[in-house]
This record gives sequence, structure tokens and C-alpha cells, in this order.
Amino acid sequence: MKARDILKNNKLLTLFLSTFRLSACTFGGGFVIIPLMRSLFVQKLHWIEDEEMLDMTAIAQSSPGAIAVNASILVGYNVAGFPGALMTVLGTILPPLIIISVISVFYQAFRDNPYVSIVMSGMLCGVAAVILDVVIDMTAGILKRRKVLYVLMLIGAFVAVRGFGVSIILVLLVCGLLGVLDAKRTGKEKA
Repeated sequence: MKARDILKNNKLLTLFLSTFRLSACTFGGGFVIIPLMRSLFVQKLHWIEDEEMLDMTAIAQSSPGAIAVNASILVGYNVAGFPGALMTVLGTILPPLIIISVISVFYQAFRDNPYVSIVMSGMLCGVAAVILDVVIDMTAGILKRRKVLYVLMLIGAFVAVRGFGVSIILVLLVCGLLGVLDAKRTGKEKA
């Protein structure tokens, strides 16, 4: 049996190895790993629907903790229950743990190396591009729903945070409340 067949037949192993690989090759925080998870679990493996991934991203972002870890837990749980969540969280946290451990041993050499500084500065451009891609994908998902309320919430949240310095926590609470009220309202209309 080929290695690829073993991975297809064992979701837990696939979840662990996939998140391990994504986490090991991703620099720039959780927003960078989200489009990669979407590409793998939604578009390639077809284990999650696009709408579900959008919802999981929103939940992961609004939950306390690292967004990459939160998203991996949600994806793993959605695909394979508690064991899936355990495998994905291990796959997500082990690479940074290993990398940081190695870097800490050689910290002085890394800190003073101008080439490392240049590489890290260059990576910021790539991280910014990936985060912009996530914003565009999430906005496109909201615009596809063609609900005026969601578009107004998107614009209002951006203006409140960037224009007026309103706390993100307050914006999340207000948007969550509006979402609940809208769900109740649309639920009554369907009944």
C-alpha cells in the first residue's frame, strides 16, 4: 500500500500531518494559516464546506487564544470529533515549539545576524499579502450572501476600529448580538 493511500484511509494521521506541515511552513501568525487550511480541507480534501470554514474562521478569530490553534481545533473536531481536534492541535503547536526551542539555543547568533534580519523583514511583505488575501476571501463570502445587514456590519466594524479606535471586543460583541437578532428574525420569517 502506498503512503498516499495510507493517508487517505487514516483521517487522524492525515489531520496531524497536514496541520504539522502547514504550521511548520507558515510564518506570520494565524491569519496566514487560514487560507492554507481552506485550500487543503475545503478545496483539496473536501472534508469541510466553504461556508463552514468561513464560520470556523470567525469563531477562531473571536475566541481567546491563537487563531491558528483555535481554527485547527475546530477543523479537527468537525472532521473527526475529539480525537481529530487533539491531532490537529498537536500538529499545529509542535512545529513552532520545536522551531522556537532550536532558535532559543542559537538566539545570540540569530539576533545579531544581518541576513536573518533581512529575511525576516522580507517575510513581512508576504505575510501582509496573505492577510489581505484572507480579508478579500472573507469579504467575498459575506458579499455572496447579499445581505445588506452583513455588509453594513463589515463596513461599520472597519470604520469603528480603524477610524474611531473602538475596542475590537466591543465590536465583536455588537456584531455577535446583531447576528443573533438577525438569525432570530429570519427564523421567524421562515416559520
